[in-house]
Amino acid sequence: MIILFILGVILLILSYSLKPTHSSYSKYAQLLKISGIALLVLGLFSSMFKQIDAGRVGVKSLYGNVENGILSSGLHLINPLLTVTEFDIQTQNYTMSAIHSEGAQEGDDAIRVLSNDGLEVVIDLTVLYRISPESAPKIFKQIGENYNDKIVRPVTRTRIRDNAVYYDAVALYSTKRNEFQQRIFSSIEADFKSRGLILEQLLIRNINLPASVKTTIESKINAEQEAQKMQFVLQKEKQEAERKRVEAQGIADYQRIISAGLSDKQLQYEQIKAQKELAASPNTKIIFMGKGNAPVILSDK
Repeated sequence: MIILFILGVILLILSYSLKPTHSSYSKYAQLLKISGIALLVLGLFSSMFKQIDAGRVGVKSLYGNVENGILSSGLHLINPLLTVTEFDIQTQNYTMSAIHSEGAQEGDDAIRVLSNDGLEVVIDLTVLYRISPESAPKIFKQIGENYNDKIVRPVTRTRIRDNAVYYDAVALYSTKRNEFQQRIFSSIEADFKSRGLILEQLLIRNINLPASVKTTIESKINAEQEAQKMQFVLQKEKQEAERKRVEAQGIADYQRIISAGLSDKQLQYEQIKAQKELAASPNTKIIFMGKGNAPVILSDK
């Protein structure tokens, strides 16, 4: 747009500088003049229209004076002298990581903090945020376009260091991790809001402890797991012992009931029934009956 306007001015100047009395180039003066006017008109016309893509807003400024209104996504008819600076209002992320290829900056960019017990803790973090559309002119005037390095990075790192001192290293690594994340979210959210930024989410990706502390934690976890395993084994053995006791009690009760129900008369009756069945058998048998004793049965075979 502005380039077309400048080219048109240059061509007009050239066309007027080529006078008929000069060299043979003077015959191109009229062509340069027409081309210059065409470029001026085209550049002026193009500067009157500004397209803002989806997910972006435009901030208008005229000779350094920033206007409060914004241009939303779409096509707009504007003053051709205005300068429009676009801002991304979609969700953005800023990662600070110890892994060289993951962070927003090259190299180890993790946040190193001192815990309540004086140990150095290394934190990998991702900040999800976006620009408040209505605050875009304010950001442009007070901060500029490089709000990542001026606001997002320093505020996040400072607030994390300020809040880490309330926790010891082991608590940050395990039991108090969610509480710590919520605490720094609240403090960073307030700072961002005052500067026209909206904090959406704060993700603690990793917390690295000193090697000695890690070894201690792992030993404690292993001991707790072994204790839980032993407790499970003891509980299982108790259940098995209870099962055997119930089974033995059942057998004893059964035998007691049977013994109580078998009288001498009942036994004699069952004996007589068995003898009658043997006598009715087609096989030849010799039966010796003793007084008061069970018979002795001999087969012919």
